[in-house]
Amino acid sequence: MIDPTSPGAPRELGRAESLNLLGSVGVGRVVFTHQALPTIRPVNHVLHDGCVIVRTHPGAALLSAIGTVVAYEADFIDEGDRIAWSVIAVGYARRVGARELTRFGTLPRPWLAGEMTEVIRIDPELVTGFALDGDDELPADLPA
Repeated sequence: MIDPTSPGAPRELGRAESLNLLGSVGVGRVVFTHQALPTIRPVNHVLHDGCVIVRTHPGAALLSAIGTVVAYEADFIDEGDRIAWSVIAVGYARRVGARELTRFGTLPRPWLAGEMTEVIRIDPELVTGFALDGDDELPADLPA
């Protein structure tokens, strides 16, 4: 077990700080079940009212996750300064209808060519995160 007061120990993040960090980046990974197997897809996202908004194309495997519980994970790593954080948001994936689209000020800009007309909202019920704050002093029993 890691002593949370030791140098280099991860710091647990609260919901608000986790969502703030999640909103500070534009790329993450959706974890869902597809054809009875765990599946992970990298996607870009925006955060709107605490919900993760992603776009995809008709026929995408990700559409099979609508109406199910998914996990969304995003992170940041700076190896040189040993600064990192990771946030996981778990909740239901829902299709966004045309009427709801008008509420969003912005949607993720697609990275892929093609018709990215499907919009999915992940309503996080559980949000967890941790951060490493760049303490250069490592415990004596670990190699530098």
